[in-house]
Amino acid sequence: MTDLPESTLAVTGATGRLGGRVARRLAERGMAQRLLVRNPERAPELPGATAIGGSYHDHDAVVRGLSGAKTVFMVSASESADRLDQHRAFVDAAAEAGVGHLVYVSFFGAAPDAVFTLARDHFHTEEHIRASGMAYTFLRDNLYAGFIPDLAGEDGVIRGPAGQGRAAFVSHDDIADAAAAVLARPAGHAGAIYDLTGPESLTLDEAAEIVSEVLGRTVTYHPETVEEAYASRASYGAPQWQLDAWVSTYTAIAAGRLDGVSDAVPRLTGHPATPLADVIRAARGGAGR
Repeated sequence: MTDLPESTLAVTGATGRLGGRVARRLAERGMAQRLLVRNPERAPELPGATAIGGSYHDHDAVVRGLSGAKTVFMVSASESADRLDQHRAFVDAAAEAGVGHLVYVSFFGAAPDAVFTLARDHFHTEEHIRASGMAYTFLRDNLYAGFIPDLAGEDGVIRGPAGQGRAAFVSHDDIADAAAAVLARPAGHAGAIYDLTGPESLTLDEAAEIVSEVLGRTVTYHPETVEEAYASRASYGAPQWQLDAWVSTYTAIAAGRLDGVSDAVPRLTGHPATPLADVIRAARGGAGR
């Protein structure tokens, strides 16, 4: 297909957990959309949706794919050493294509000096979007609630230097509901920054207790020192930036940078934010009870 679809809304990351959820919600609302994905064959087949090929660093493909689009939902690129460069390239191409409004999935507490190293990339992406001249909305997600069970090793222990800090874990579904609400009426959210969180801030001890109860197996949290955290992850052979990201996820919790509950999810979606137990129960098909 060489002709671009008439839809003026584009969604990136539709083959992923978050972008796919957003695309499905928009289709349920009857909204036409373009799905900008690396491999169109993997894009979900949805009413009113047209898949278009293009990766963030492919300038010409992005300009072609977004030509005529007014609003774009931009998920973060996969974690990599050059992710910020990819983000900047995509933003520049979107502006060149004439996009009017970017809705960007950022991170809770994005700042140039964020303890969580990847949150610094999100801050600099936000700044690049601001400088582009496009209208923007930033959805600053807390840590994904659905990933908490995966933090435990095979022995059922979550290890990391989080101390007794707290985080307000948020569900993919709540983020997608909030994003769909923004994308349905983007003009009303221009310039807005929303902190998307779960309904409560939890320590990893408390989170482990919830995981144990829902899954019916013992999961515990073992606080590490920063030195122990780097040593325990050294065997993976990951590059330094990746090790720093892994460890700083926990040190950001310890520093209180992920603490705090926002009302943005209920305000945008009209329903309460989903508790961690319900997220895990839904993902595991109600295992344990």
